[in-house]
Amino acid sequence: MIASESVRSAAAEAPPGRPRPGPGPAACCLPAVPASVPRLRRFARATAARWGLPDGVQDPLALVVTELAANAVRHSGSPDVALLLSTDGFTVTVEVRDTGRWRVASPAGEPDQACGGRGLPLVRAFAADWTLWRTPGGTLAVAELVVLPDR
Repeated sequence: MIASESVRSAAAEAPPGRPRPGPGPAACCLPAVPASVPRLRRFARATAARWGLPDGVQDPLALVVTELAANAVRHSGSPDVALLLSTDGFTVTVEVRDTGRWRVASPAGEPDQACGGRGLPLVRAFAADWTLWRTPGGTLAVAELVVLPDR
């Protein structure tokens, strides 16, 4: 117990001129169903608030998580969708992973949405950088958002 307390206090103090270490990553894995998308969005907002990130990053973070998770639900055929969030205090990294195979059509029984197709351009608009990997084992989408201090 004493060792873990000393490790924690040492990690909280950064050397002069170096940024403080960010909090540990936060992860959430849910079934790949439409109802999971708002749950992942709420998880992202709650995590950003818990980390003390500025209010100005919460809306873009929620939007990016929503779009990437919705794509995984709609297009992957995966049984689940996983969200991993991490920050170093300067950027927030969003990782959304599924284990399905990319398909363009909506899943059976889900109505086709006429307003679809805007998700990745929105991610591009809000993320400083983003990458999408499609493999036979699933898809990984990674987006990085810059943390700007509130004014």
